[in-house]
Amino acid sequence: MFNSATVADTSRRQCLQTLGVAVATGLWSGHGAKAAAGVTTIRFSHVVAEDTPKGLAAERFRALVNERSGGRIQVQVYPRAHLYGDHDEMQALQLGAVEMLAPSLSKFGRIGFPEFELFDLPYLFPDVASVRRITQGALGQRMLERLMRQRLVGLGFMDNGFKHMSANRPLLAPEHFVGLRMRVQASRVIAAQMRALGARPVTLAFSETRRALAARVVDGTENPISNFWTQRMHEVQTDFSLTQHAYLGYAVVANQRFWSSLGRSDRELVATALQEALQFGNQVADLQNDKALKALREAGTTRIHQPDEGQLSRMRAAVAPVHSELAQRIGPQWLTDARAVLAA
Repeated sequence: MFNSATVADTSRRQCLQTLGVAVATGLWSGHGAKAAAGVTTIRFSHVVAEDTPKGLAAERFRALVNERSGGRIQVQVYPRAHLYGDHDEMQALQLGAVEMLAPSLSKFGRIGFPEFELFDLPYLFPDVASVRRITQGALGQRMLERLMRQRLVGLGFMDNGFKHMSANRPLLAPEHFVGLRMRVQASRVIAAQMRALGARPVTLAFSETRRALAARVVDGTENPISNFWTQRMHEVQTDFSLTQHAYLGYAVVANQRFWSSLGRSDRELVATALQEALQFGNQVADLQNDKALKALREAGTTRIHQPDEGQLSRMRAAVAPVHSELAQRIGPQWLTDARAVLAA
């Protein structure tokens, strides 16, 4: 039987073994990035499918860099946690076992940057345009610059739209969550959100979630529609509720020593290609989610529910205390600054 603790322990052991090999063979701190023929290799690892907004942006980035460098810089993309997963990718990047990642913003809280968890706050953002006022403005740039303290170079933000709730029953009001075991990312904000709704949060890696749902280790989860569809969660969840309660985005980060090892012109080439790829990924995020919703409707395996305004109002009221409860952890000034940007 599937056991989340066993899987997590196995993942951690594999992480240590893999990173041990990386250190022993010199594939860390940027030393593995230079091939014998003078080709620079950028290993870009992520945990979602190729046809998600992040997957498509990563592929666009790979194509742009390879073309513009004449093959002198080769980006190798590793999707679906084939190389590293939620448990170990940040450590792998810090050690230099990969050169670039695009982790969800939730993951930065546990390595010393809780201000990134403000993006997890339920019903903080009314739409993606509001999110971009932060991620594409001075406040977002300030957040990226702080990552240098952990040997990371923040290169930009990427959208994946808003999250919705799924389970084997509709989740349209707080009482519908009571007693459910809901899979969450390792974010105190998201865990507090689930507890406020009466559910029990269970932290699991994204790559383990579908199997946990199928085995009934957890009862439900939250995802943008594109992730729900590409991970085939519709095969193991009977109901999908369009709650649009919180945002899911990513930050693209590079290993600091690797980034410093590039010449100035190469850094400019890679950074420019990445910004174009991020713009492309942001443009397709809404389209991919719309496409996935259409496919989900056509599949007919999952009931799709749209909460009415009264139900949404009750949901917002139930999770409102999370904002004050987590303010001290996130940082009151960060929240004040974010709200000022949103209100401007």
